[in-house]
Amino acid sequence: MDASQVVKRVKYKSSVKAPGIDGILKMTRERFTFRPNDPSKSQSLNVDFRLIKGHKSSKEGSGKPALLNITKDQGGYFFEFENFPDRELCRDFVAKAIIANTSSGASEKATPINNEQLSSAEMQRRIKLLQEDSELQKLHQQFVMGGVLSETEFWATRKKLVDVNASRRVKQRVGLKSDMTFNVKPSSDGQSNRVTFNLTPEMIHQIFAEKPAVRQAYLNFVPNKMTERDFWTKYWRAQYLHSARNIVATAAEAAEDEELAVFLKQDPILASETRQKIRKVDPTLDMEADEGDDYTHIPGHGLAVENTKDELEAQYEPFKRSFMQDINRHAAVVLEGRTIDVETADTRTVAEALASSKRVELAKEASNGNVNQERLDRISRMSEIEDLQAPREPPVAPLCIKDPRDYFDSQQVNATNQEAGTKQMKSRLSTSEAYGSLRVFISEIRTVGLSDPIVRPEVAVMVFNGLTQNISSSKYQLGKNPHESILDTLPRVTKEELLLHWTSIQELLKHFWSSYPITTTYLYTKVISALLSYYVEFVPFVVIFSM
Repeated sequence: MDASQVVKRVKYKSSVKAPGIDGILKMTRERFTFRPNDPSKSQSLNVDFRLIKGHKSSKEGSGKPALLNITKDQGGYFFEFENFPDRELCRDFVAKAIIANTSSGASEKATPINNEQLSSAEMQRRIKLLQEDSELQKLHQQFVMGGVLSETEFWATRKKLVDVNASRRVKQRVGLKSDMTFNVKPSSDGQSNRVTFNLTPEMIHQIFAEKPAVRQAYLNFVPNKMTERDFWTKYWRAQYLHSARNIVATAAEAAEDEELAVFLKQDPILASETRQKIRKVDPTLDMEADEGDDYTHIPGHGLAVENTKDELEAQYEPFKRSFMQDINRHAAVVLEGRTIDVETADTRTVAEALASSKRVELAKEASNGNVNQERLDRISRMSEIEDLQAPREPPVAPLCIKDPRDYFDSQQVNATNQEAGTKQMKSRLSTSEAYGSLRVFISEIRTVGLSDPIVRPEVAVMVFNGLTQNISSSKYQLGKNPHESILDTLPRVTKEELLLHWTSIQELLKHFWSSYPITTTYLYTKVISALLSYYVEFVPFVVIFSM
C-alpha cells in the first residue's frame, strides 16, 4: 500500500450507538472519502482535512469496538474498524494529514500517548509551539513526517515544554490601588456636623489587608456585638480622632468606649508580624557601620525634624500613631498585591479569606526549619575562628546546560587558557602550503607504509580541539578576524544544513538514551536505520572539514 494513502473497511456511524453502514474508507494527505458497499445508501463522504480539528479514539482492550472520531468545529465523523491495528494506522495517518494541511505547514499530530485522549486545547498548544519555533518545526517535519519517530515519541520528551507554555496563561490578578484610605473625602449635608463616608468593597479589602486588628475586630464584633454600620462608624470615628493629633483626647475616648479603643490603639497583630520579620534579619549586620551611606545626618539633607520631643506619659504610648509607618505599611500591601482570589461584596467572606490566608502563610514559615538553620549557620560563620575550623567544601551547583553552545564556549575558553604561549594551529593554508603538506604526507606513507591507522590519535585530538574552539559561536574567536569562525567561512546553505544536522543528532541521542537499553527488535532496527542514514548524509561534511 502506498504511504501517501490508506484504504480500510469500516462502518460509518452518525453516533457511537448507531448501527453503522459498511463501506470503504480511503484517506489521502488532502482528504478522506467514504463509499458505502450498498450503492443505494446515500451516506457517502468527501471531506477536506483542512476542515478537521482533531480526533479521538476508544481505548484498546476496553471491550469496546475500535472507534475513531474525526472531529471538526461542529460534530464529527465516527468510524468503526474491524480491528485495532487498522484503527491505529488510520489514526496516525489522520494526525499527519492534519499537520500537513495546517496553514503554517506544521501543526501537531494528536496521537494520544498510550491511548490518551488529547483535548482541543492541548492540540492548539502543540500547534502554537510548532508555529512559534522554526527549529522545532523542522525537527517535527524531519522525524515525524519522515517516519523516524512517532508522534508519541516526539512529544514525550517535550511534556515540560508544553506544560510551561500552558502555565503562562494564568489569569492576572488585579492589584490594590495606591490611594490610601485616609485620603477618602467624606460628604456633608451642609446643615449639620454629620459627615458620611462611602465604603466600597475595594476599600474594605484594602483596610483589612493593611490593618489585621481591624479585620479581627470585624470577625469578633459583627454581628454579635454590633451591626456592620455601627462597626464602620466607630472605625471612621477613630480615624477622625487620630487626624486631630490630640493624643489626650484620643486616650479619653478610648477609656469610655471599649470597642472604639480597638481602633485607637496600635495594631498588636501587625507588631507581632514586624517582630517576626526583624528576627529574619542577619544579626551580624552592623547597622552603625553603614551609617556613612546615609545622608540624612548631613545638614541640608532629609526631612527637618524638631529635636524637641514631648515626654508622654506611659498611659498614652499605646495611642501613638506614626504617619511614616502608615505609608510603609500601605506600600508593602500594595506591592504584595491581592493574596486571595475572592471577588465578592460580602465583607465577612473577605475578612475570613484574608485571615485564613495569613494563617496558612504563618504555618508554612513555622514548618520551614531551613530559615532558622540558615540564620544560625550565618551567625556561626561570622563568629568562628578560621584557624580552628576544618576546610570548607567549595559550593557545588547542579549542571544544567540549557543551550549546548554554552558548553562549547566554555571549552573554547579553557582551551585558550591551556594553549596560551604556544603556537597557534593554522585553520587556513595557502595553495603552496597545502601542496607541501600533501607531499610530506605522501613521503611518510612511502617510508612507513599504511600499517598505522589512517588518522593518528594525536592528529584526531588536534582536529577535535580545533573544531571545539571554533564551531560553537562567535563569542570567542581564535583567528585574526574576531567576527569570523569556521562556520562563517562555509557557504550559507552548507552552514544551515550543518546546524540542522547537529540539532537532529541531538534529538536522536535524546530519544536513544531515553529508550536505552534496547531490548526489542523494533527499537534496534529503528536505531540502525537512523544512524546509517545520518552517516551517509554526513560524509560530505567530513570531507569538507578534512580538506
